[in-house]
Amino acid sequence: MVQEPTAVPLVAPGGATGTRGIDDEARRAELAAFLRSRRERITPEQVGLPRGRRRRTPGLRREEVALRAAVGVTWYTWLEQGRDIQVSAQVLDAIARALLLDRAERAHLFALANASDPAPNAEPAGVPAGLRLMLEQLEPFPACVQNARYDILAYNRTYKQLICDLDALPPEERNCLWLHFTNETWYADAVDREDAKRAMAAKFRAAMADHLAEPAWKCLLKRLRDASPEFREVWERHEVVPPAANRQRVFRQARVGLLNLDHTNLWTGPHPGTRVLVFTPADDETHARLRRLLELVRAEEG
Repeated sequence: MVQEPTAVPLVAPGGATGTRGIDDEARRAELAAFLRSRRERITPEQVGLPRGRRRRTPGLRREEVALRAAVGVTWYTWLEQGRDIQVSAQVLDAIARALLLDRAERAHLFALANASDPAPNAEPAGVPAGLRLMLEQLEPFPACVQNARYDILAYNRTYKQLICDLDALPPEERNCLWLHFTNETWYADAVDREDAKRAMAAKFRAAMADHLAEPAWKCLLKRLRDASPEFREVWERHEVVPPAANRQRVFRQARVGLLNLDHTNLWTGPHPGTRVLVFTPADDETHARLRRLLELVRAEEG
């Protein structure tokens, strides 16, 4: 079915004047230029169309892109002209396919359109060797690599033993939210567990605003709501905290005792939201206990 033109704004209007209006206008102009450049680089032969004798554009015509994306020609023309019109994620998906966009280009298209990708690319499962080496060099300070969804992707030996043996858990349970709300050992040994749970839920809500359409985020939210009545109650408060907000944590480690730790995030690339989380000792006694914990782990490894 062909998408008919509509005069509804591309995003929620921010007024005819002021910074928001200027920002939206600039974004629409950039979106228009990006679409034109992607259209003009595709030859008719690439998509199985005859070149013909009277073709004046170096690439596809607007009507050919519209046909491939199953949207109206007038509507697509308005989009390339930077007009203030509504565009759904499903239509953006069709345009991305019609223009043969790669991963980076697709992400750029959705960002310019201020929309969430309904079918985002899967996050890479591997952690670069350089980050793993960094985790090792940070010992005895507990450190791990997390993504924006708070999945724990890699960790050093002291983080692994901070509360429970993470190696003993299945990968789907190595998530900070899941551990805080469903793992009895984890939340029992976190001395500041009540404040920590509220902060984690608030950070997750703030981060999820950029990922509302993504299946992995919706799946995690459903799992948490189904598994934890406490999470459901905290979630309904609609509290938000910036994901980068740092705070002190207090853990009772079974073998070395109380640990007062400062929490720091180090943001990495190229994947948005990926970060190295580092716990540094807030006092000399904690520092000594972390060194002792690492000694115990090394002794067990032989």
